[in-house]
Amino acid sequence: MPILSISFIVLLVCTFFIYYLIPERHRWIVLLAASMTFYLFSGPRNLIYLLITSITVYLGAFRIQKITEDQKRDFKEHSYNKEEKGRIRKRNKKRKKACLLLVLAVNLSFLLFFKYAHFALSQFNGLMAILGREKVPDALSFIVPLGISFYTFQAIGYLVDVYGEVVKAERNYFRLLLFISFFPQVTQGPISSYAFLSQTLYAGKTPDESAPIRGFQRIVWGFLKKMVIANSLAQNTSLLFEHYPRYSGISILLGTFLYLIQLYADFSGYMDIMCGYCEMLGITLTENFNRPFFSKSISEYWRRWHISLGQWFRQYVYYPIGVSAWNLKLGKALKKYSKHAANCLPPTIALLITWFCTGLWHGASWGYIVWGLFNGLFLILSLWLAPLYERMRAIFHIRVENKLWRLFCVLRTFTIAAMLEVLPEVGSLTDGFHLWRCIFTNAWIPHSLGALIPFVHLRNFNRMLGFSVAMLFILVMVIGSLKQRKKPIREYVNALPNWCQILGLSLMILVILTFGIQASWGAEGFMYANF
Repeated sequence: MPILSISFIVLLVCTFFIYYLIPERHRWIVLLAASMTFYLFSGPRNLIYLLITSITVYLGAFRIQKITEDQKRDFKEHSYNKEEKGRIRKRNKKRKKACLLLVLAVNLSFLLFFKYAHFALSQFNGLMAILGREKVPDALSFIVPLGISFYTFQAIGYLVDVYGEVVKAERNYFRLLLFISFFPQVTQGPISSYAFLSQTLYAGKTPDESAPIRGFQRIVWGFLKKMVIANSLAQNTSLLFEHYPRYSGISILLGTFLYLIQLYADFSGYMDIMCGYCEMLGITLTENFNRPFFSKSISEYWRRWHISLGQWFRQYVYYPIGVSAWNLKLGKALKKYSKHAANCLPPTIALLITWFCTGLWHGASWGYIVWGLFNGLFLILSLWLAPLYERMRAIFHIRVENKLWRLFCVLRTFTIAAMLEVLPEVGSLTDGFHLWRCIFTNAWIPHSLGALIPFVHLRNFNRMLGFSVAMLFILVMVIGSLKQRKKPIREYVNALPNWCQILGLSLMILVILTFGIQASWGAEGFMYANF
């Protein structure tokens, strides 16, 4: 069921009205029914994999919780000494870890098979070709289950939290199934923690009277970002990627910037639609963006972009590796040579592994893997060169709070992020590197606006008008982000007279109907659904 479809809008409307027609304690059942309906539209086979994930995670978490509770009861009923308690804890920890690893193995096997089997086989056949051996026929034929990357990670996060006694296992299987399959976030996130989402997901509380209005405003803004900005830019950036060698370097760089804005408008537009809809239901989703284009470094950028994925990798991959005994031991081995190197080595190893996994999560291709490793490399360089940066700023008397310096850092980070994001999107990894080279080698200077943005259809009035409207709302988006430095943009909106709010909302709807539908005709769905 495509998000930009009448059927999905009908599902949203029906769910909203049915949700408020029944008692609060049963409202979560409506959400579960809507989630199953949404997922069934992707194919009954896909639902089977979702149910396998939910059942295995439910049983695994239940077993881990039972071991934990049995241990606590045992300690209350018996007077064990410290040594005996230690042996019991050690034995139970092994049992819980065995259960955890078994469930992780099952679910990660599904994820790895569906997303990476074709890629792994193609790499193997490439190696066979080099060795002059016969290739293995690629007889695998399947469709990647809808949202498997997102719901698998969310389920794993829940299971690990139960293992770490952060949360207690959910005893009602259907409530856990709702947490894993909640339709506003199952295809593109956010990847929410159980401790956070469960507070409002099952409560069924009726929000204040202004919540539906605020939620609807955000939904409209999300559709505008996707249909008017992202889809209008996509019509032009796709042309850039097809014919980039014939354009000047500055034109390619400009198109690269536009692609990053397109990606942001597409992904954050989806988040606005779903967060706004959940707000109408009194449910709070994890926010995924916090003005990422105003970041002054790549590390800050990734704390502001796709926040829930970053938090997941930090909590369940980076930190466990960073503080592992073997990694800390490697760091200590360098201490006698360099204290700075000893401090930097453990996080360096953790960053490399984390960003390799992040790149692989985004897509089964060398383009995404290298994209992830490049991001990790920038973070590692900033870690190791931090003392040098400090000395250079002192030598040149650069104050961190200086506005020009901050502007330089923001533009530098935006450029790096755009260059990295475009790398896997042109085609193969070779194509991505070739695009980078063309930025620096296609050195002619555009002599007109048409030469500067040749991938924009200047002679097609409708396309050009749509592009101009998109650029206008990009400016609105930037101004809104600047305003949010002081307070949330919603406070500015709420301070306006009602007639102004109604006029602004009506204008956005008119723009969507006039330009958004046209730009979205034949366009693909949301980009992050492919991940």
